[in-house]
Amino acid sequence: MPVPDRSRTGLRIRGSGLSAVLALLLALFAAPAPASAASLTQVTGFGTNPGNLQMYSYVPDGLPAGAPLVVALHGCTQSAPDYHSHSGWAKYADLYRFAVVYPHTSSANNANSCFNWFQPSDYGRGQGEALSVKQMVDHAIGRYGSDRDRVFVTGLSAGGAMTSALLAAYPDVFAGGSIASGIPVGCATSMTNAFTCMYNATSKTPRQWGDAVRQASGGWTGPWPRVAVWHGTSDTTVVPANATQSRDQWTDVWGLSRTPTSTASLPGNTTQAVYSDAQGVPAVTTFTVSGMGHGTAVDPGSGTQQCGTAGAYYLDTICSSYYTALFWGLDGSGGGPVDPGTLPAPAGLATGAVTDSSVALRWNAVSGAASYEVYRGGSRVGTATGTSYTDTGLTPGTAYTYSVAAVDSSGTAGARSAAVTATTTGGGGGFEPRCYTASNYAHVQAGRARQSGGYAYALGSGQNMGLYNTFYSHTLEETSAGYFVISDSGCPS
Repeated sequence: MPVPDRSRTGLRIRGSGLSAVLALLLALFAAPAPASAASLTQVTGFGTNPGNLQMYSYVPDGLPAGAPLVVALHGCTQSAPDYHSHSGWAKYADLYRFAVVYPHTSSANNANSCFNWFQPSDYGRGQGEALSVKQMVDHAIGRYGSDRDRVFVTGLSAGGAMTSALLAAYPDVFAGGSIASGIPVGCATSMTNAFTCMYNATSKTPRQWGDAVRQASGGWTGPWPRVAVWHGTSDTTVVPANATQSRDQWTDVWGLSRTPTSTASLPGNTTQAVYSDAQGVPAVTTFTVSGMGHGTAVDPGSGTQQCGTAGAYYLDTICSSYYTALFWGLDGSGGGPVDPGTLPAPAGLATGAVTDSSVALRWNAVSGAASYEVYRGGSRVGTATGTSYTDTGLTPGTAYTYSVAAVDSSGTAGARSAAVTATTTGGGGGFEPRCYTASNYAHVQAGRARQSGGYAYALGSGQNMGLYNTFYSHTLEETSAGYFVISDSGCPS
């Protein structure tokens, strides 16, 4: 997220041989011409556009009415066409059948082509850039027949910060969001505040973060959007503390504990933590990419779980668009806020054989079930026609949480079972937390913290430890490999 700039030029989330020849000719001339391949298209006249933005859209050929809609916001120095080409959203629009709208801002609004996420006149409900995006959504729903109840928004950096603002300002519009290397709403109200939020952990309680959303929503009482948070542990442009604050903000809005319901290890050194609602459906989830800097996580390749193109601020680690689509249920898994079918939850879910890389599951049959869906960490990982399933490709020494749902003959999944947890073997028995007490200078020299602008920041959490010198001391707890948090009040022995 390069330096914001205030220069401007305007201020939810579906017979005979002959007869045969004549019939063939008639069919050929009566048939419509094949549709041209889908492409990114600029859309004009979508509203009054008080934020002076441009609208681009990608609509797969033959997309039926009632399909979901995803809004994707680029980061600073980027553009809508650039984000379309690199982020991987077009691949899943084709695969899972939904439309994508790409808002675009330019140097006419901000010298670095950033969305003005820090400017109240642009991020508030019914104002500026936020209202322009809302008008794009309304236009797309009318033009493409998108499902008003399945509108989602995602963004990188300044686009991620604007995603936070849009989710807070329009929880009645967006069913879910994904904040990539972004900042929680309510952190900045000016350009000066913006720098503070980008480079430092802000001292607010989870309740204060949640209040910022409730205040921005215009009195909305729910249902709330389901929110994913993506961040790299080595991000020095927007410090990782912002991811923790976004987690705190949305778990408070949902009334959830900040202790995850489940965790899982994903490709690209990524840890997923899931915070589920009372029905067991993930409401908030964080994706922490160890060692990744500032950018959108991509994984170039042709596999279903691969997407995007590597480049500046597009970092080759893991396909964030794929896992975000699963979280929202765009693959048809029901990961989002959809009503379950009538079949009851399977009983007796239990684990069987467990290896370094696999977990075997079994459960009791449900009358009327045509098949079963298996979920790991809240995301669907497979289907089974019987009452057993083996999940493979797992990481040694890692805990995984599973649930199962019965699917009827129409393909509708019923209620999910009670969850069970299994830990794969190997991995040295898992990571054992360790504590270190030292000066900020010594922590940095030992690789437990980094320094920037004269301050020390704990690796992983990004917590501000104060001035980088020998006079300030802290106790740091390494809660997972390379991830440190300040634990001055006490640490496990």
